Amino acid sequence: MHAACCGGEEGFDPGRRQTLDLLAKGGLAAMLGGVAAGLPQMARAQSDDVLRIGYLPITDATPLLVAHAKGFFEEEGIKAEKPTLIRSWPALIEGFVAGKFNLVHFLKPIPVWMRYNNNVPVKIMAWAHTNGSALVVGKHTDVTDFAGLGGKQVAVPFWYSMHNIVLQYALRANGIKPVIKAQGEALAPDECNLQVLPPPDMPPALAAKKIDAYIVAEPFNALGELKAGARMLRFTGDIWKNHPCCVVCMHEEDTAAKPEWTQGVMNAVVKAAIYASQNKAEVAELLSKDGAGYLPAPAPVVTRAMTLYADHPEYIEEGAIKNEAEFHNGRIDFQPWPYPSATKLIVKAMNETVVAGETTFLEGLDPEFVANDLVNYDYVKAALEKYPEWKADPSVAGGADPYTREEIFKL
Repeated sequence: MHAACCGGEEGFDPGRRQTLDLLAKGGLAAMLGGVAAGLPQMARAQSDDVLRIGYLPITDATPLLVAHAKGFFEEEGIKAEKPTLIRSWPALIEGFVAGKFNLVHFLKPIPVWMRYNNNVPVKIMAWAHTNGSALVVGKHTDVTDFAGLGGKQVAVPFWYSMHNIVLQYALRANGIKPVIKAQGEALAPDECNLQVLPPPDMPPALAAKKIDAYIVAEPFNALGELKAGARMLRFTGDIWKNHPCCVVCMHEEDTAAKPEWTQGVMNAVVKAAIYASQNKAEVAELLSKDGAGYLPAPAPVVTRAMTLYADHPEYIEEGAIKNEAEFHNGRIDFQPWPYPSATKLIVKAMNETVVAGETTFLEGLDPEFVANDLVNYDYVKAALEKYPEWKADPSVAGGADPYTREEIFKL
């Protein structure tokens, strides 16, 4: 099942893989702490003008991959190497910190931790996508809503993730208490036990009944549906309207020292996001292992993950989609503007979400300050003004000002 989505591990050191998996299972703080501890100092990005992209094999990376595949970087005069597929968040973080990559996508809480706990000069430059995640339950369960997750085991990709934030919001709203207990420890009927699993491990764990549900980015939900008998419980974008998940990140030094180069990179990323928004089926085929091979997942899995949504009657009938008539979004959408309101919400929610590990870096972290300090709005806004077609994506805020919105949660 892992091979069906993510391929093999050729060229990857087994000992290193074991260490990285262990760090990932320990949560984001432990993961990053282990990476940072192995570095004497935070290295700067390589000083030449070659674009080096690192990414995980998930649909969150779509704009970076499409920009390379369609030649958008070259059109901006940017020399870009072939993107490097990385199979774990720890390795991608380490590569970025060490200067191996100067353009990456990270789960949004990752740069928050990097900048304010480890003083890494990382900048969020844009959103990579909106929506694109879901909660699926095993066919061995009778779970039909979040209240049914009481007494169940649920996997999240990292403690500090949008997935954990949305899941715990929904659990609390349904009278279920999120807890972190050892496997096998007794659960009360109103407790839902959470654990961290790397995304590729989730579908096989569900099929083996080691967990009852998982919440994660695509294409692992689609893979679970097609290969593990998973049933879609709820799309996250149907709860938090047009939420961010992965964001596009660069080194702050590059953005300050090379403004023309940085603007060219962001122009290409924005153009790619627009292209993906307008051509989801084509892009799914392009990125799959049956196309250009950026993602090791087969085309049917990636296509389902990017296109199957409100036109699938079972999703409506089973309650996986309840707010589409109001939200008007898709399974995954692509608009790059990093709404400050969402950054503020995430910082606040990180303080309120149950996690394992050390969280002292969050104490006193002001959401308003983070929204202004962590994110660079200048380059992406210039690119959006150059390519106004971005406003046609369904995840762009309506009204007179497309750059401002109110965050909406609705079960």
